[in-house]
Amino acid sequence: MTTTRNRVAVLHGVNFDILDRRDPEVYGGLSLHELEQRVADWAHELGLEPIFFQTNAEGAFVEYLHRLPDLADAALINAGAWSHYSRAIADALDVARLPAVEVHLSDVENRDEWRKVSVFDGLVLAKIVGRGPDGYREALALLAEELGVAA
Repeated sequence: MTTTRNRVAVLHGVNFDILDRRDPEVYGGLSLHELEQRVADWAHELGLEPIFFQTNAEGAFVEYLHRLPDLADAALINAGAWSHYSRAIADALDVARLPAVEVHLSDVENRDEWRKVSVFDGLVLAKIVGRGPDGYREALALLAEELGVAA
C-alpha cells in the first residue's frame, strides 16, 4: 500500500497576523487570510493538502517545527525577520528533516543588508524572493515535484 505524501505545512512568522497593515508597496496589501486562501487554492490545484500556522512567538515556531514530521510531508516557510537571525528556528528546521522552501513576499536581496542573510541557507530546496504571492505558487510546485505528487 502506497502512502500519499502531499501534506504541506505553510508557516508564517512574526508580523504576518497584521500583513494587511504593512507597507503594500513592499508586502502587497493582502491580509494573511487572503494570502492563505490563495495558497490553499494553488496547493489543491497541485494535489497538495496545505496546513497553516502563524505565530509571533519564536518559541512557538520552534515547537511547531519539532512536531512538523508528524503533521506534514514538506514545508513552505516565510518566517519573516526570523529568517535572517534565528538560529533556533534554523536548528529546529534541520531536526525536522523535511523538504522545505523559503519564501519572502518582498525582494529581501535588494533591501536592507541584514535581510540578505538567511539562516535557512543549506537547509531548504530553494529560496524564492520578490515575487509576492506568486512566489508561494512556485514554492508549492517545487514541493509537489519533490514529493512526487501529480495533480
